Amino acid sequence: MTPEERALTYRQRMVYAANVVKHYHTGELEVPALRGVSVDIWAGEFVAIMGPSGNGKSTLMNCLSGIDTIDSGLVIVDGYEIHALSDKARTAHRAKRMGFVFQGFNLIPVLTAVENVELPLLAASVKPAEARRRAVAMLARVGLDDRAHHRPGELSGGQQQRVAIARALVGNPAVVWADEPTGNLDSSTATAIVELFVELTAGGHTVVIVTHDPAIAARAHRVIDMVDGRVVPV
Repeated sequence: MTPEERALTYRQRMVYAANVVKHYHTGELEVPALRGVSVDIWAGEFVAIMGPSGNGKSTLMNCLSGIDTIDSGLVIVDGYEIHALSDKARTAHRAKRMGFVFQGFNLIPVLTAVENVELPLLAASVKPAEARRRAVAMLARVGLDDRAHHRPGELSGGQQQRVAIARALVGNPAVVWADEPTGNLDSSTATAIVELFVELTAGGHTVVIVTHDPAIAARAHRVIDMVDGRVVPV
C-alpha cells in the first residue's frame, strides 16, 4: 500500500496486534508459538501470512481472530479488544463480524449447498425466508447458483470451497480469515479461488490468508512472513 493509503484513521485499521505472546503446554513442556508479534491490517487489505511449517502462521491467525487465547499482548479487531471480551461476547463478535474458510471446507455433508450457507444466518436468528434469500444470492455471487441444491459429495473440491466462502461471506463480515484455503485444490482451481478473494477485497472486505503458496502471495497486497514465532522485519 502507498504511504497515503496507510495514513488511515484508527477506525479504518481492521486488525491491530501488539506484542502478542502465545505458548502451548504439553505436560511440563512450554513451547513458544508467538514471541511478541505486532501487526497492523487495514480495512480492504488482502494479506497473506507465510512461513515454514510450525513457525506460527496458523497460531497467529487463530490468536488474531479470537479462536485461540493469548498469554499476553493486545489484539483489536474491528474496534474490539477481543481478548478482553467474555467467551460469549467474543464468540458473538466472531459470528457477527468475521468469516472463516478452512482447507478442509468443513461443510455438513447431509445438507445442500444453500443449507450450508444459510446456517450462520439461522444461528443468528435471521428469519428462514430471509436466510434462504441471502444464501441463494451469495451462492450466485461465487458462481454456484446452479448448484444450490447439491450436497457437498456431489460437488468438486473447488465448488465445495466456493460454498465454504459463500458461507463465510453471507453474514457480510468485516474480515475473512482463511487457513490454507487452496491446499486441497489443483492449481487452476486454486487460482480461481484466489481471484475470488481478490474480488472480495475490491468490494471492501478484509481478507487474511495463511498459505504456503507463492502464487497467492503474489496476488496479496502484502505478505507477513513468520519465522520461529516472530514476524520477519520488512
